Amino acid sequence: MNERKELQRARMLRYFLDAASEVIEEEGLAHMTIRKVADRAGYTASTAYNYFKDLSHLKFFASMRFTSEYISELPDYMALGENTVEKWLYSWECFCKHSFEQPDIYSVIFMDNLGTSTQQLFDDYYAIHENDLIGFPEQIQSILMEHDFSKRSALYIQSAVEGGFIKQENVDILADMTLMIWKGMMNTYMNHRRSYTKDEAIKRTLHLVTECVMNVVEPSRRKEIKFDRY
Repeated sequence: MNERKELQRARMLRYFLDAASEVIEEEGLAHMTIRKVADRAGYTASTAYNYFKDLSHLKFFASMRFTSEYISELPDYMALGENTVEKWLYSWECFCKHSFEQPDIYSVIFMDNLGTSTQQLFDDYYAIHENDLIGFPEQIQSILMEHDFSKRSALYIQSAVEGGFIKQENVDILADMTLMIWKGMMNTYMNHRRSYTKDEAIKRTLHLVTECVMNVVEPSRRKEIKFDRY
């Protein structure tokens, strides 16, 4: 695709995403349709399908727009930690805060079946919104651009291995277990399977994640982990 066509495509995507954001803010994600977004953007639904494979594709791109506060706050949360493990736990606090505030948004991004390569959707989104990542350390950029949340965690936990906090063989299982904790709590919270308030869901998730982490931290290093935000 030549540069001119790429610029035109990016411009059209922004028109539709601006319209989609307005629909979500006014009516909620569950009430968003391709037709509503196209009408608001001043185009036909058939034109929208030239840029989005289906409604789930459009929902994903639009939902990513609502993660800007999480992304902007993440470095500040991580800065509260005095070591790699604490930084990762603070990053979990930031993620839980925003995901349980906007469960519909975060479930689309990290839980729903989108019927296509989610990594490609992440890459496409950040190709258009590359300025969203300006100023972030390279390590955080690589984490934010990884669609698989378990892999996101593993990327960061690797630093804890290098720092002597966690053994290499525990990286993947820790990443998977903490992701399953969040998904399980998010599903429970969204479907009202228990009477958790938002704050209770956040604290319970952080407690379980922290317990899971502490079980694999080397005994000689556990006293260095002072995270207690739950």
